Order: sequence, then structure tokens, then C-alpha cells
Amino acid sequence: MKYVVIGGAGGMGKITVRDLVEFSTPEDTIVIADYDFEKAKALADSYKNQQVIPLRVDVNDLSATAQALRGTSVVVNSVQYHLNLKVMEATLAAGANYTDLGGLFHMTRKQLLLHERFKSAGRLAIIGMGAAPGITNILSRHGCDQLDSVREIHTMVAGSDQTKYKDVPALSVSYSLQTILEEFSIEPAVFTKGEFTFAKPMSGAVAQKFPPPVGIRYPMYTIHSEVATLPLSFKEKGVREVSFKIAFDSEFLDRVKFLRDIGLASHEPVEISGIKVKPIELINKLAMAQTPAKKVGKLKQHEIVRAVVKGMKDKKKRTIILDCHTKGFEKWGVGTDLNTGSPPAVVARMIAEGQIKGSGVLAPENSVPPKPFFELLKKRKMWVEIQQKSGWI
Repeated sequence: MKYVVIGGAGGMGKITVRDLVEFSTPEDTIVIADYDFEKAKALADSYKNQQVIPLRVDVNDLSATAQALRGTSVVVNSVQYHLNLKVMEATLAAGANYTDLGGLFHMTRKQLLLHERFKSAGRLAIIGMGAAPGITNILSRHGCDQLDSVREIHTMVAGSDQTKYKDVPALSVSYSLQTILEEFSIEPAVFTKGEFTFAKPMSGAVAQKFPPPVGIRYPMYTIHSEVATLPLSFKEKGVREVSFKIAFDSEFLDRVKFLRDIGLASHEPVEISGIKVKPIELINKLAMAQTPAKKVGKLKQHEIVRAVVKGMKDKKKRTIILDCHTKGFEKWGVGTDLNTGSPPAVVARMIAEGQIKGSGVLAPENSVPPKPFFELLKKRKMWVEIQQKSGWI
């Protein structure tokens, strides 16, 4: 099989590439496609493996990108989500299958409009296949399948990092600061009382108890893709409430809020010495160029991706809590970002090997079989724990 990871030299793309390499067969080809060819080449060279090939790709050039993707089994899109539609168009033109990390609700809705075109082409696009969205959606599917009817689906993420570090940068970020700033700035979608509405950014923080070592955290609403698809996927089961929340470290929260509040989350260009720049692109460039902190001693990270599903079973109220745990993969040198970077690789391989069939543009809950997916997560040091409780809690 041939897999192309666009943005493969980036933070999440590197993890996807590592996963594809680790679980590859001698006949597979993994292409690290990136705008920065030198980074892609350095990463490819680090594997000392002829199966791993670097490639320069500019996704703004549709024709050239489509040509580069021809003969690909599955394209994994790890670039900034604003470019999702462009990568999907190139994938369609190349006749390949597709998966990505999500579109922050509004982009996800636009991507779903390509359903008939992918279906007509006999190709499959699974959108939002990281941790959240992605694992959250599949946990939700598994929970909903246990109930006769569903009233509420609440997805959330929280974690703990007790690792010791040195040379810590001013603002440690594992994925795009631009995306984080937008999560802090754009009104988050919430499905409530059977209707879509929008809440105030960073609102809704309520104490949630997670298993140790995470403990009590205060997840808040942010704009996310789960809310774009779950209400539609489980409409027939009667769902009335759907939400997504994420908990950040309080110090990190304050620093990003400060950047947002002084205007660095803006997409409106400002002129500096005759040159127009978008504040959010400038701060993202600077943040992502920081030298990462150096780990001292053992990795002590733990993240939980959760879905809480409430509904009826045999005419009795039930609550199902599904937690996916991640500690990271020390052997790969990857922390809890594993749960974002590995799932698209897992699903890409499932598509290529025929474990996932179908065509069109689909959400994870409508395409990825939960149990086989969870078994594959186990091989990557991720595991799912499920609690069933009486009543709605």
C-alpha cells in the first residue's frame, strides 16, 4: 500500500508517519509530504528505510498536489484544518481515499457537502479521525449501540502531566497554536434541546471527576467537530443534547487567553513596516518554532478521552461512561499526543486493508467499527474502560 501523510513533518504528522512505519509491511510505501522539503527529508532519512520517501507538496497548487497523490491508497491530511477542502479536492482528483484530524465544526460541515462526489468516485473520506474528534466519536458510537434510545452525548478531554522538564519554552504547544487560539475565540457549537446553538468561548467549565492520575478537572466548551456530526448520526435514536469540552492546565489557559485578549487570535491583517501580516499566523509561526522542552527522567503523562452517553435500556435510564486512556509510547518518544497522531494511521491502514468499507464523506461514528478499532489502539498503548450505571448522572 502507498500512504501519503500531508504535513508529515509537523507535530502530529510525525506521529502518524511513525505509526505507519512501525506497522508497515515490506511492500508498503510511506510518503512524508510537506511544504518544508528539508524537514520532510530529514525525517525520512532518520528511518534509514527505503520505504519512507520525502516529497515537497504545496496544497494550494491543486493540479500538482493531485499529480503527486496518484497511486495512493490513503491520504492522511495533517495540515492546518483551513486547508482541508483543498486537500480533499486533490485527493478526489487523484482517486484516493482520505482521512484527517478534524475541522472545528464549520469546516466539518463544508467537508460533509463533498459526500456525493466521493461516493460517485467510489472513494471514502473519514473526517475528524484524531483523538477529539475521532476517538470521542467512536466511543460515542459504542455507547449508543448499547442503548435502545439516546438522550445525551457529552464528549470531553482531560489530562495530567507530572513529567519533569528542563529548558521549558515560554508557551509549550504540541499542536498548532493557531488552532488553539481559534478554539479559545470562536463561539463553540452546542446541541441542546434538539437544536444547534452557540455558547460563549471558554464557558461551561464544571468540575468533572476522571480516574487517577487525572482526577478533578474543569473542561470548558470549545468549537469542535463532534457537535457537527453526532446529533445527525444519532437523530433516529432521539438525541437531544450533544457537547464537547476540553480541560487545559490553568497556567497554559491564562497565557493563551492573554494572547487572545491582546488581539493575536485575529485573522485581520495588520501592517508592519509596509508588510501586512495576520496576527494569528505570526504568533503561530513563532510558537511552533520554539525549541521543545527536554524531558528529565521518565515520561509521566496521562490523558483521558471520554464519552458520556445517557439513554434508555429495557425502559430503564442508563448512563455509559467510556474512557480511552493514553500514557504515551516511550519507545517511540511520544507522549499523550499519541492519541491524536496514531488514530489516522490506524484508520488509514484499516481502509487500505478492507477492514473499513464504503464510500462518501463519513464521520468516524458512521464508518469505523469500535471493537476492532479499540483492539488496534491496545497495540499502541491505548486502552478503553467502560462503566455502565443506573440512572442519568
